[in-house]
Amino acid sequence: MFGDKMIRFLVLISLLVQVTWAQKGGQPAVGGGGGGGQEMAPPPKPLALMKKWPTLSGYPPLVIARGGFTGLFPESCPTAIDMALSSAATDLALLCNLQLTKDKVGLCVTSINLENTTNIEDSFPNASKTYKINGEDIKGYFAMDYPFKALRDKVTIVQNILSRTDAFDNTSPLSTVEEVLQARPPLFWLNVQYDSFYDEHKLSMSDYIENTIGFHSIQYLSCTEIGFLKKMAKKVTNDTRLVLTFLSPDAIEPTEKKKYSDILKNLKAVRAFASGILVPKEYIWPLNANGYLAQPTTLVADAHKHDLEVFAAAFANDIPGSYNYSYDPTAEYLQFISDPNNTVDGFVTDFSQTAGNAIGCLAGNDTDKKVNALIITHNGASGTYPGCTDLAYEQAVKDGADIIDCSVQMSKDGVAFCLDSPDLTRDTTAMSTFLTRAVSIPEIQKEKGIFSFDLTWTEIQSLKPKMFSPFLQHSGLERNPEAKNKGKLISLSDFLGFAKTKPVGVLISIENARYLASKKHLDVVDAVTKTLKNASLENKQVMIQSDDSAVLSKFKGESGYKRLFRFEEISGVSKQAAEEIKKYADGAVLSRRSLIDIDLDYTTQQTNAVKELHDHNVSVYVYVMRNEFVHIPLDYYADPTIEIATYVIDVKVDGIVTEFPKTASRYLRSTCSDIDAEYCILASQPGGLLKILPKSLPATAFPSSPPLEIKDIVDPPLPPVGAVPVLDSKPPPQGPPGAQAPAPSSGMAVAANFGFSLAAFMALGLLYMGH
Repeated sequence: MFGDKMIRFLVLISLLVQVTWAQKGGQPAVGGGGGGGQEMAPPPKPLALMKKWPTLSGYPPLVIARGGFTGLFPESCPTAIDMALSSAATDLALLCNLQLTKDKVGLCVTSINLENTTNIEDSFPNASKTYKINGEDIKGYFAMDYPFKALRDKVTIVQNILSRTDAFDNTSPLSTVEEVLQARPPLFWLNVQYDSFYDEHKLSMSDYIENTIGFHSIQYLSCTEIGFLKKMAKKVTNDTRLVLTFLSPDAIEPTEKKKYSDILKNLKAVRAFASGILVPKEYIWPLNANGYLAQPTTLVADAHKHDLEVFAAAFANDIPGSYNYSYDPTAEYLQFISDPNNTVDGFVTDFSQTAGNAIGCLAGNDTDKKVNALIITHNGASGTYPGCTDLAYEQAVKDGADIIDCSVQMSKDGVAFCLDSPDLTRDTTAMSTFLTRAVSIPEIQKEKGIFSFDLTWTEIQSLKPKMFSPFLQHSGLERNPEAKNKGKLISLSDFLGFAKTKPVGVLISIENARYLASKKHLDVVDAVTKTLKNASLENKQVMIQSDDSAVLSKFKGESGYKRLFRFEEISGVSKQAAEEIKKYADGAVLSRRSLIDIDLDYTTQQTNAVKELHDHNVSVYVYVMRNEFVHIPLDYYADPTIEIATYVIDVKVDGIVTEFPKTASRYLRSTCSDIDAEYCILASQPGGLLKILPKSLPATAFPSSPPLEIKDIVDPPLPPVGAVPVLDSKPPPQGPPGAQAPAPSSGMAVAANFGFSLAAFMALGLLYMGH
């Protein structure tokens, strides 16, 4: 077993640098005390430079870390706790879900069935039991059946969310409450889930808390049972707040035998014994049957009128909520704190760093000033609307893009238009109309397709666009299904006309020029050149992108045009290669893995590409940024904002190519991206997690890419239109960037195997409430 102390040490060394916060202050005691009517001690000074918040206390919402940083590490293990405490952006409460052993030792673990969170079945095979808990028969392994020593000697903890990495499983034993308190969290939250069940088996939660832990160690004490809280209200001091935990609306509360939804109707009665409520987040922002946000309830405002704090559970970057959030976890947090009349008092989360960043830095922190990195779209805001449609471009401008892009394709009758690929099957409804036109063109792609240059523009305009969800097949992550066929395809001329009226520049991408010229008698370079001149884009930034040096050479000398050379994955750039690139381009467009090497789900090291290219005055742009957590290496904690910060602040790219410009704009247009600001979200250190892995990785699924050489840069001249093509010195492309998303690997592959839909991910939220 890998030494847990060594893991903890390396975590603090390699991960502590990821967030810098200039000041911290104490979280105030609020809500009128532990029980009904008690007065609280005066609150300490608020966080520096923080506004007055529309919470009950006026202070920032509390970040409540469930068992530490459980989005990555097993619950309540020392490493999870150290990570949560070291990366906290605001004051943080550490939440422990209490279970008791046979000899009355308190453990911090969410599930009463240890089979869900430990390897106990391996240690005690065929020893499961069945108990009736809250009216249901539950079969499994229970802490109350074992003395603490037996569990400590033979049982280790594992992740209880199957889609997460198992790399840190079985490295730590179950943690006791006393051991968690030894980490000295700023605030300690003890959650009691099954008081009456333990009472039935002669184990008293209240006696353990009062006599073993002591109320002085507990700032928040919550329970799903009213009877327990009423008993505790007579004993706690002013420094311990009591909170009623709500389960699903139709679940029955054990004391009063009422549905939780009915208890919620009488908040005045709740205030008699508690100072707050902890509810599933859907109690505040419910979802409709299609997975979108419905109208918010008035729960927060109603509770605040009764002097009750409202804490929302359960938040996790890798368990998607509403489609409205576009897989951006920060957007979800901000949804719960952006309305002054509906701002929660805290979040229970598995990813405390993301919650802290949202509260302490990104909330209401928009500025007109932006760091120099450009936000360049990939097919417009294609994470929100079908790519390259009028709606995708309109949304991109609203979302704060600096540059909108058009990948130019050609119709049979010579009309240049915008679409990610010449194959119409992925991004349009061509399969239902023109299936007989499907052909195989190995020079363009391996698979058969229905190609734009075989259809007239009129035929293409008859098609509906189709939303592309790159991770739908592997992981069930669908993008904005209500918009799956919305919008319309537009010509290059109309694209430029739209951009001319907006505060954005344009990027024109040209691929397959030599095939179009030699085989289809179509001159895409000439079409782009003439359309650009006719558009008269004075004072607009115009970028021309291609993977073909001969195409870029055609635009040499064009005043005001910036040429970008796009490459497939590389492992580095030699001085000679950088010098050669400079002959053809002003910038290079490189994949994420070309700048930071990724081994399975882990970053390893930064390549020399940016430094070498910058030394030769070549700008560098990274593609493609996506919000879906299965696309993001574990080092970024399923948070696209941290990935963006890493490439902008640490790698120092000149721009990012993204399908979700709103996520990039929120960060880059806030002071959070300014490393000289008092609050700043910093980069994740490449290779940080790899250094602390307790076991070696299997053979890599992605062999190392070769370094960039001159032969990968220089192409022969373009053939004349209609002539026999000159063989290219480079291998034929395998499709445009982003055309095929890789299957998630390592721990993420588990989610793929289960084919989780959005509804399935949402159902996982029940785990936070103790199911």
